[in-house]
Amino acid sequence: MKKKIMIINGPNLNLLGTREPEIYGSQTFETLLAELQTKFPECELDYFQSNHEGALIDKLHEIGFTFEGIVLNAGAYTHTSIALADAIKAVKTPVIEVHISNTFARESFRHHSYLSAVAEGVIVGFGMKSYELAIQSFID
Repeated sequence: MKKKIMIINGPNLNLLGTREPEIYGSQTFETLLAELQTKFPECELDYFQSNHEGALIDKLHEIGFTFEGIVLNAGAYTHTSIALADAIKAVKTPVIEVHISNTFARESFRHHSYLSAVAEGVIVGFGMKSYELAIQSFID
């Protein structure tokens, strides 16, 4: 049976490929997702993106008891959302927090995460490969 893993992206990550390519690269997330699905045939990879905090929380609640893993890039909500941290704590499915850029090499407000303390692990600064590393961690 395939492992069910959900990738959740937060605000502005729908613009990957065009948004600040010097930081986030020029690859779209849709292209990356197709590559990940090919690379990990043993997984059923689902994807959800929203610019709205409540929608991200609703998705965590919806799938947080039935999936084997959640890869979460909460974008700027990482640094502001106690509600997302509470949602992660409330569900059973382990969450890996990912960031494309090295948040510690950016503005000081990006150095703190409300999610890290409740996540299973954190992957920061490996570009789009951060998602691959998170998925691999669920397989290992």
